[in-house]
Amino acid sequence: MPRDGPDGRARNVLGGPLAECCTSPMAGFYRDGSCHTGPQDLGTHAVCARVTREFLEFSRSRGNDLGTPVPQFHFPGLRPGDKWCLCAARWQEALEAGVAPPVVLTATHEKALDFVALEDLKRHALDLQ
Repeated sequence: MPRDGPDGRARNVLGGPLAECCTSPMAGFYRDGSCHTGPQDLGTHAVCARVTREFLEFSRSRGNDLGTPVPQFHFPGLRPGDKWCLCAARWQEALEAGVAPPVVLTATHEKALDFVALEDLKRHALDLQ
């Protein structure tokens, strides 16, 4: 079950309703197109990002190959330009390594703020440009 705010709706990092991240490929821990998160989501897949080649290479070097399809988990593999709900801690790690991909703030779950500073997300925002 997704983690929702006090009004029963998931909120984004700006305090508004959580927008859809991507449905092609179908993003999100719950594969509902949004970066909902909840108790089952141990990785907190809360950051809606448009992945880059540099980020995909970085993630693979850290043991998480997001570029290779895994059909049994309905995962098509990502290509640069795809949007995806990333683990908030991995996005922070990529930021520290200088390869953080751009994000969609309106589709990034507020839970990401437990791991990442809003100012850092804003500096990488696609929807503030």
